Amino acid sequence: MSHFQIPPGLTELLQGYTVEVLRRQPPDLVEFAVDYFTRLREARALAAAALSGDHEPERDAGPGADASSDTEDDEAVEAPAPSRFNRRVSVCAEAYNPDEEEEDTDPRVIHPKTDEQRCRLQEACKDILLFKNLDQEQLSQVLDAMFERTVKVDEHVIDQGDDGDNFYVIERGTYDILVTKDNQMRSVGQYDNRGSFGELALMYNTPRAATIVATSEGSLWGLDRVTFRRIIVKNNAKKRKMFESFIESVPLLKSLEVSERMKIVDVIGEKNYKDGDRIITQGDKADSFYIIESGEVCIMIRSKTKMNKDAGSQEVEIARCHKGQYFGELALVTNKPRAASAYAVGNVTCLVMDVQAFERLLGPCMDIMKRNISHYEEQLVKMFGSSLDLTDPGQ
Repeated sequence: MSHFQIPPGLTELLQGYTVEVLRRQPPDLVEFAVDYFTRLREARALAAAALSGDHEPERDAGPGADASSDTEDDEAVEAPAPSRFNRRVSVCAEAYNPDEEEEDTDPRVIHPKTDEQRCRLQEACKDILLFKNLDQEQLSQVLDAMFERTVKVDEHVIDQGDDGDNFYVIERGTYDILVTKDNQMRSVGQYDNRGSFGELALMYNTPRAATIVATSEGSLWGLDRVTFRRIIVKNNAKKRKMFESFIESVPLLKSLEVSERMKIVDVIGEKNYKDGDRIITQGDKADSFYIIESGEVCIMIRSKTKMNKDAGSQEVEIARCHKGQYFGELALVTNKPRAASAYAVGNVTCLVMDVQAFERLLGPCMDIMKRNISHYEEQLVKMFGSSLDLTDPGQ
């Protein structure tokens, strides 16, 4: 069997084109590709001319063509201009391959903190999935580099379309997630005194996908773009190699594009459970979605018709989930408390995605999950004669 070697630069070249396709959603991919790569070639020619000291090459122009002819294309493809003498181009145009960055030449960023600040920061970061796979030294560097930012009501923390500068962890405060589409701004979610945002623009060199506005006074911890990419993105590249093939095998995610699956790899964390551990609890507020990487999980629900010896509702097993299957989506889809409890059977490893990433990245899978909810209800009707246990999970 022949061995094919990927030419240097091909991955970054295609990645840049793919990102622009996802941003622009062009109706004709071929025409868009011609335009994108033509601009890329012109940018490279300009950079080469600048390096050699030659005059700028003239572009073909018809009679009467002037600088204004380009202004209408401000929203067209932004091709990178690879000149080390130019000021830094838009972050959307920068290529980044964490596997190629072997030497860490950037100076470490350190923002001094009091003991009280350090304690508050550690508390705010303890459940951030992006930090879960960092070793102790990496986590220490991240915490050193983070800075505190206080916000007021109606303050814009980030704006849709802007370049990514910082990643933010919420210590306190409430925030609206606003997205503008077809000149209409709408709220697609909220953060309530916990969570994080801003990572996707830094990971993929894309503009901010949403606007985050404070709806109360609050406090955030920011991590600068350089430190984020040096530690988090590089660490995620290693994690991606570990989880790529597994994520591709999960039936739920097969309907996603490759780029969408890779974004999921970048935001998931890994958690281990021992036999009998309760992973989620019926009636609790939902904060995460789970995919089983290894082991078996038992789904139990409190019955309104069966009582235990202490006159309490008896838990009844309604399902078993195995490798590649998922659970915890019901409460996230319906915006209700957990409808069931989940217990580890033997040793279990789960990939975990927080609610914000779930809402942001798994939209294309929502129809599949809603069909499965109907299946759950059919099971409950067979077992209990009704689906009340599912629609009223807190009781």
